[in-house]
Amino acid sequence: MIELVQFPWSNFCAVARRILEYADAEFKITNIPSGDRTLVWKLTKGQYYGVPVLRDGRKVIFESADASQDIARHLDRKFRLDLFPAHFDGIQHVLWHHIEDDVDTAEVELDASHWREFVPKSDWLGFVRHKERKFGRGCLDRWAEQRKELYDQFIAALAPYEAMLASRPFLLDDRPRFVDFDLYGMLFNFYWSGHYRLPKSRARLAAWYRRMGKAMR
Repeated sequence: MIELVQFPWSNFCAVARRILEYADAEFKITNIPSGDRTLVWKLTKGQYYGVPVLRDGRKVIFESADASQDIARHLDRKFRLDLFPAHFDGIQHVLWHHIEDDVDTAEVELDASHWREFVPKSDWLGFVRHKERKFGRGCLDRWAEQRKELYDQFIAALAPYEAMLASRPFLLDDRPRFVDFDLYGMLFNFYWSGHYRLPKSRARLAAWYRRMGKAMR
């Protein structure tokens, strides 16, 4: 049995979760408070404190570096999903860095500005402390004041992906590859608060997101 240790609202956890669903894998989810990473620290033997973490039998898989994609690569090999075909190596590398930098930044800040609506009250202290240690004191209030600007930045960052879908059902060809799941996770987080929708200028992406939510290998 595979175990996915996660926060339910996390974009990167959504990537791993959707890959597991796509593979029709049997797995269980363990949600942890954002302010208590004790389980992650224990599973990784003090090497990591982020999420997601995957426990597959005796193996514990977590990201060895920023954008390493260790979890996705493990699932790709295990279930033979062909998410990382060699002929797309270069373009996928470029795209996932753009997705996890330009797309992710505005989306995470926009979603986090509604944090009181989805973070359990018992975890408020840990959540605020984590965000402010990383982004500075008052960051959550600042993001709430900048929602329109953050929304516009996010929509602008999606422009290349809207264009890519003009001639194919998925980002690179006729089936999902890793970057499809990566972008899906960002949009999952964007929709999480329930306050936002994609505009008409991103209609192809809206249809693609629905398609990705149902895709099975």
